[in-house]
Amino acid sequence: MKLKTVLPLDAAAHIVDTALSIGREKDMHPLTVVVLDVGGKVIACKSEDGSGTLRFGIALGKANGALGMGISSRLIRDRLSQRIAFQSALATAADGKFIPVPGGVLIEDAEGYTIGAVGISGDTSEKDEYCAIEAIHRAGFASEPVAVDPDWTRSYLSDVEKEGG
Repeated sequence: MKLKTVLPLDAAAHIVDTALSIGREKDMHPLTVVVLDVGGKVIACKSEDGSGTLRFGIALGKANGALGMGISSRLIRDRLSQRIAFQSALATAADGKFIPVPGGVLIEDAEGYTIGAVGISGDTSEKDEYCAIEAIHRAGFASEPVAVDPDWTRSYLSDVEKEGG
């Protein structure tokens, strides 16, 4: 039997490594990056030293939610922010692998077909999403969302970071 792979391991690994590199360039907290193929299978994953133990599950939930709904986790958050019961139902349907905050980004090929998803966790959701989108683009793919949140640099995990300390 021969299977056609639309998101090869080398491309997924490149996305992971690029996302981690971007995180280091921007002095972000330790990141965990998960890349899923279009069927939801984990193709590549890395967690940086110091990344919390829940980060894999969060990154997986962001990517899985985006893939399962066919839209980015940012758009899921925006569309479902007032529909808490539906969010809960989606989390149940996804066996808990549903995190409706930015950081879950769809990977699209040149023809606009979704071929996988990236989920990142470790810094603010907006910064996680920035790394995902940039890594996907640097790997030669398109993303959904197409562009980063223009305010991504203004998100902080603490007041100390916000003040530059």
